[in-house]
Amino acid sequence: MFYLLKYFIQMKILFRNNDLNEALLGISNVGFVPTMGSLHKGHISLIKKSLYYCNKTVVSIFVNPKQFNNKDDYKKYPRNIKKDIKILKKLKVNYVFIPNKNQIYNSKNRIKVYLPKKDKILCAKHRKGHFEGVIDVMIRLTEKVKPSKIFMGEKDFQQLLLVKRYIEKKFKSKIVSCKTIRDKNKLALSSRNSLLNKDDLFKAGKIAKDLILFKKRISKKNFSKKKILNKKKELEKKYIINIEYLEMRDKRNLQISYKVNNSKMFIAYYLNKIRLIDNF
Repeated sequence: MFYLLKYFIQMKILFRNNDLNEALLGISNVGFVPTMGSLHKGHISLIKKSLYYCNKTVVSIFVNPKQFNNKDDYKKYPRNIKKDIKILKKLKVNYVFIPNKNQIYNSKNRIKVYLPKKDKILCAKHRKGHFEGVIDVMIRLTEKVKPSKIFMGEKDFQQLLLVKRYIEKKFKSKIVSCKTIRDKNKLALSSRNSLLNKDDLFKAGKIAKDLILFKKRISKKNFSKKKILNKKKELEKKYIINIEYLEMRDKRNLQISYKVNNSKMFIAYYLNKIRLIDNF
């Protein structure tokens, strides 16, 4: 009995689409956590939710080349597959799907994703083709896994809303939104954080704290665009960073907003050539 129990909780690592299909045959209420690896506590929180709410959980690890608009960024993206597998084994994840590019992208199965002009804001405005690549790979992965629920974090809030719109319209899968996990310095956890040195990590935490306090201080009534622009200049000067955007938007539709209620403040900035994003 002990050996049978051990067999059923043993994690399976799958590399091919056929292996994935065979493993999930006849299983209902599958939870799915798509990742690009270099796992951290943010990923772990998503996985734990999936393990709790679903019969079986699939975690994918695939650094998707199509969502990188910069080849150097793709090459430098942190990868640590051995560490990731160790973490997933400890969590007792059921299945880990680690496909190569050929398993994901079949030349016969072309997917065309077009973002309407209204969606080309925030990261979509500054990273041409990024979300088209994200949505493309999410469609492909969802077709393969056929999950009941897909668990995604709110740190990439624009990505979350866009994927939710496309996936829930096309599939029966439900996108489950999960809160951003932060470290003790209030910095949102991200795989890219591993590319920062200690001083930059500390600085990024101070920027996060600064913006959290700024949003709290803003009047609960309407506030002006000028306040946001002044804050952007202040942060750039104070922390010596290049801010790509700092905007307040309605969290339901991402339209520009000058009301704190139902809104989020979005930022993207470069710290020593490492691009970081966050929302508050």
